[in-house]
Amino acid sequence: MSPEMTGERRSDTPAPRVLVMANQKGGVGKTTTAINLATALAAVGERVLIIDIDPQGNASTGLGIARTERQTTIYDVLIGTARLSDVVIATKIPGVAVVPSTPDLAGADLELLSAPRRNFRLRDALTGFAAERGKGAGAEGYTYVLIDCPPSLSVLTMNALAAADGLIVPLQCEFFALEGLSHLLRTVELVRGSLNPKLEILGIVLTMFDKRNNLSDQVAADVRQHFGDKVYRTVIPRNVRLSEAPSHGLPAILYDHKCPGSQAYIALATEIIQRERALKAA
Repeated sequence: MSPEMTGERRSDTPAPRVLVMANQKGGVGKTTTAINLATALAAVGERVLIIDIDPQGNASTGLGIARTERQTTIYDVLIGTARLSDVVIATKIPGVAVVPSTPDLAGADLELLSAPRRNFRLRDALTGFAAERGKGAGAEGYTYVLIDCPPSLSVLTMNALAAADGLIVPLQCEFFALEGLSHLLRTVELVRGSLNPKLEILGIVLTMFDKRNNLSDQVAADVRQHFGDKVYRTVIPRNVRLSEAPSHGLPAILYDHKCPGSQAYIALATEIIQRERALKAA
């Protein structure tokens, strides 16, 4: 089967590491994980591009990008009227840039239904973006691309999974979380079989953990029993400062680095960085 049919990257195309934050359930910490991981990666010298592929645009807002600054967005890239490099916006965080989103992106699901290579639009854009390295346009030097997905298994999420090297799954510590996770895992298997055979589940992040709630402990224990080392050791607690940070246009790590939520994300980022380095060394 040809690379055109599978969407595989050509081996001679340089590309950053592409990590996707996905879970079809909303409010589980996808965006918070994406922007705080990006901040931590940048703090150790990586250059990170966040792609906000959620029509809600929460990652864009959480990084301080005003609606008036989002004249061209990931929507324009997916429908083919702009290159990825045309829509990159620098953030207040050194080493972190974002491809923003607006509610217009919600229409892309319908517009792409009959489009050629509809599930590979983002991968094709990233391939072109990587090819621009050394040619200006802001494409050179990114070592990580983090994609923040919508809370659904839509064409947008399929584009993200088809473009990804690895998947990080934020999982809320509540009863229905495991059911939602099983749906996502089935989708990942389908994506591996038809769109992206290299897609790997890198890890599961337990979020919104409430130590006062026995259910949180039970869910965490069940997830660790089923998925073992795929579950990150670090657990993200419920913390009001994590909720406040986006309204100030900052990652929690910069808004209040001493709060329990920020400290947990710093620990999680360290764990993810260590796993990434181990993968590169293998």
